[in-house]
Amino acid sequence: MTATTPVGPDRARCRIAPSALALLQSARQGLASAESDMSAGGRYVSAHLAALRAAAAIVAARAEPATSRRRRPASVWELLPRVEPTLSEWAAFFAAGAGKRAAAEAGLPRAVSGREADELLRDAATFVSLAESALGVPVQAALPLATAI
Repeated sequence: MTATTPVGPDRARCRIAPSALALLQSARQGLASAESDMSAGGRYVSAHLAALRAAAAIVAARAEPATSRRRRPASVWELLPRVEPTLSEWAAFFAAGAGKRAAAEAGLPRAVSGREADELLRDAATFVSLAESALGVPVQAALPLATAI
């Protein structure tokens, strides 16, 4: 079952699976969490996970059903360019930051700087908005992003 989501007076209504909508909502919540986190590592992790959820929403909404052939599991960053080629560069960008996110999750104190966290938060907010647009979901208002002092 899919939810019908209005996308504006001049645009057609689109059908998005509730699971994809839930992932987009979770991505927005992750951005809010990142915004309020005082630690650079926490901001980085929350922002990266928000982008991951937004990418997963696109993959969930657009992916073809799996074939019976067994393959190695693919990350959402590998799947995203297959279902939304216009976001290929974003997929590569966030895939490249996965190691840094893992280091921040592990609590390594110098894994990310405040500036890196703030930049990733801005990039993740942009990406979440692009994901919403790609799915025809009304883009949420941008968060007032703080910067490190």
